[in-house]
Amino acid sequence: MTAFENEGPGAPQVDDERTPEVRGASVIVNVIDVLRCFTVERQLVGVTEIAAEVGLHKSSVSRILAALVQERIVERDEPTRKFRLGLGLIAIAGPLLANLDVRQTAYLPLKELAESVRETAVLNIWDGHESVSVEQIPSSRPVKHTSAMGSRYNTALSATVQLFLAYETPDSTRELLENGGILLQGDLSAEQFLDRISVARNRGYAVNYGETSPEEVGVAAPIFNHRGEVVASVLIAAPFFRITPEILDELITACVGTARQISQRMGYTRQLA
Repeated sequence: MTAFENEGPGAPQVDDERTPEVRGASVIVNVIDVLRCFTVERQLVGVTEIAAEVGLHKSSVSRILAALVQERIVERDEPTRKFRLGLGLIAIAGPLLANLDVRQTAYLPLKELAESVRETAVLNIWDGHESVSVEQIPSSRPVKHTSAMGSRYNTALSATVQLFLAYETPDSTRELLENGGILLQGDLSAEQFLDRISVARNRGYAVNYGETSPEEVGVAAPIFNHRGEVVASVLIAAPFFRITPEILDELITACVGTARQISQRMGYTRQLA
């Protein structure tokens, strides 16, 4: 029995025994159940239909829909007095849609990059305090560096972390360093790190040459969208033992070139760093 079903003087007062956290979770589940009633095949749905499908009282469904209408998540179709999904959902799903867009756009260039340099090519996005891998083309070599999809990185000297922070404001970077959101290593000070990422921004790429792990090299370059915003990064990850300084230069050139190609496909037309 859910929170919204305990209506009427004779109903059991189950909710009184629940913690606020449990009651809140129950409300969220009910809202999600209501939203799942809207499908491509059934875009207009009435209160009675939803109530029957999710097992809630019609008054509870009406309250949920009223709140969703207020937030423009759903909207009422006046002729039928039924409901459809609203444009407010686009604002919520916007970051996800952007990430899906860059993944689709980046896949073939990433694949070509991995085949060209014979190292692992990765697409990462920034979630505000961590770098997250969302696509990966593994190296064809027996010895390679790979990571699970969705792996997160908050070590300051990781190539993608350096790269993303290079396009954040110094104040926001300092805050992440001070609150432990981003982890500095060794004797590197916050000011030294800020200087380093400033250089990375000017160059248009960041390098982790065995600094987070003596076994790994990472090279990252930014992907821009049509607004000139950094929306992702291209990363080449390789075992340290086979990356000489000369080969590192080749990886940098290939990584920057692929990031530029993807940026152009994303609609970015200005000159890339």
